[in-house]
Amino acid sequence: MKQYIVDAFTDKIFSGNQAAVCVMTSWPDEKLMMDIARENNFSETAFIVPEEPGKYHLRWFTPGGEIDLCGHATLASAYVMMRFYTDADTVTFTTLSGDLTVRNNGGLYAMDFPAYELAPVPVSEAMSEALGFLPEEAYMGRDLLCVLKDESQVRECVPDMERVKELDGLLLHITAPGHDGTDCVSRSFAPKLGIREDPVCGSGHCHIAPYWFNRLGRTRITAYQASERGGCLYCEASGERVIISGKAALFSEGEIFA
Repeated sequence: MKQYIVDAFTDKIFSGNQAAVCVMTSWPDEKLMMDIARENNFSETAFIVPEEPGKYHLRWFTPGGEIDLCGHATLASAYVMMRFYTDADTVTFTTLSGDLTVRNNGGLYAMDFPAYELAPVPVSEAMSEALGFLPEEAYMGRDLLCVLKDESQVRECVPDMERVKELDGLLLHITAPGHDGTDCVSRSFAPKLGIREDPVCGSGHCHIAPYWFNRLGRTRITAYQASERGGCLYCEASGERVIISGKAALFSEGEIFA
């Protein structure tokens, strides 16, 4: 099967978030997909099977199992399909989170994603012990979102991953106000999925962006994920959904012999 490695939410390789994209004509055994995801050892490997012109079935696998929503691997998948498989500037993916549409706006890939409803939860000692900082606020969607005091805490945070595993939520996101044209900064951790830190998390911004839309009273924000690789996301409110846009860069194209 064909496999592409794409760096998402960046316009240059060796930054952003790596995703492997496997394009197939039919679904292989699920064990094989898990084995490939573990072999790649990226935060996500995407698997695509065409359904009809312009529409594809998309699944995402972490080294720890299948996941219901992934932003950077969706962006990478759209980039691959539009570069190698279709002349269209829009593709739709059938996924566990419903149909997801991605449009290419001059090299900026805009993804129409569901926004998670955030419920405030009490800040706890367990959160502080896991992060090394006491959050100012905390919210629960699919994932746990902790709001820290400032950008330096986000950048300096060295979470205790065993304690993070004990917190509620599938992933843990931390965020704080940004500066110099960036509205917010964040980082994302997913030890429950076998991922210490997700370099740039699209599905995480289905939590992070709605929080900042509400806090800033804005419908558009520029977000920066302050991981070692780093990446930029352009987010826009759209009713109960969020449009997350970013760029992508191709690292490699190859063949899997399995």
